[in-house]
Amino acid sequence: MTRTLVGWHVELEFAEDGDRTKAAALVRLADGTELRAHGFSTRHHDDRPQLRVGEEVAGARALNELAMQLLTKAHDELREGSRPTDYAIS
Repeated sequence: MTRTLVGWHVELEFAEDGDRTKAAALVRLADGTELRAHGFSTRHHDDRPQLRVGEEVAGARALNELAMQLLTKAHDELREGSRPTDYAIS
């Protein structure tokens, strides 16, 4: 049987300014940590306006940045937990 141990809350907000879309992402982790990231997209002047596409690109870039921050956090926590003093030498 599978059970959920924790849940994360992720928020994305978008702002449009002409041909530019900005995404702001926030994730709240179970340990109280909040990570924030931004992503941007710019519509080429020859393309027709499609706000959803700009949001998807900007959102994906913001989420990608959050993913990199999570990987760095996990790596740092693993490194902190693997100090030689944490191991018994026999």
